[in-house]
Amino acid sequence: MAAITAALIKQVREETGAGMMDVKKALTEAEGDVARAKEIIRAKGIQAAGKREGRKAQEGTIASKVVESANGQTGYAVELNSETDFVAKTPKFVEFADSVLEDAVKAEAASVDEVLAAVSGEATVKEAVEEAAALFGEHVKVGQFAKVEGPHVEIYAHKKSAEMPPSIVAMIATDEAGAAVAHEAALQISAMGAQWLTREDVPADVVESERRVATEKSLAEGKPEKIVPKIVEGRLNAFYKENVLLEQSYVKDPSKTVGDLFKEVGGAAVAFARVEVGKGEAE
Repeated sequence: MAAITAALIKQVREETGAGMMDVKKALTEAEGDVARAKEIIRAKGIQAAGKREGRKAQEGTIASKVVESANGQTGYAVELNSETDFVAKTPKFVEFADSVLEDAVKAEAASVDEVLAAVSGEATVKEAVEEAAALFGEHVKVGQFAKVEGPHVEIYAHKKSAEMPPSIVAMIATDEAGAAVAHEAALQISAMGAQWLTREDVPADVVESERRVATEKSLAEGKPEKIVPKIVEGRLNAFYKENVLLEQSYVKDPSKTVGDLFKEVGGAAVAFARVEVGKGEAE
């Protein structure tokens, strides 16, 4: 019987697309014979799991938590996708999402790639996700990942219905004074979907594009050329008001902005993130 080494398992996994545990079982049954192990995998239909990769995984949940860190606090949010909301709301799927989050936190991950490479038991998160796909019978994947740091981090996890797990997670990092209104700001982020914290954070190419569109639209409307620049600035300001968090009208009191909320407590927002199930990059 040939020794069932990690290298042998890796070889069969790469050649069959089967999960690690399935490969181990097949190699054990085949007494280390690779060709026979591959036959066992084919016979059991395990390779059919590879076909799930082509199916869309746009449902799911978001696991999140705040941990103490050297700079104060760090917030983590990891999206785990499934194909159906039926699977997404099962306790086992939610528990698995929480375990992926814990692995990401332990690894101090800063990107999806680092989450996938994080240690999970005797394997990696990537391998654990592949195993989960076989368990749930659906294409399962790690979707979006977000991380924010600051003196204080607030998280708001929104559920679209009582029986479903969180589908939107908003995180905001503030200074100590800003913590007084951090929860309200997190609710705002969840509801209104700001893209940037300040107007200075908006990329120059985005600003130029908006300026160009506003100019062409104003001219197409027959506005006199001499007043077009003023109209364009007005439309740019409207763009900022819609997309920049601190310039958005506060949903609970439109007479003030989110920036005003922080000014009232003498605090500041440092960074924020918003993750919504199914809103990441297309597969």
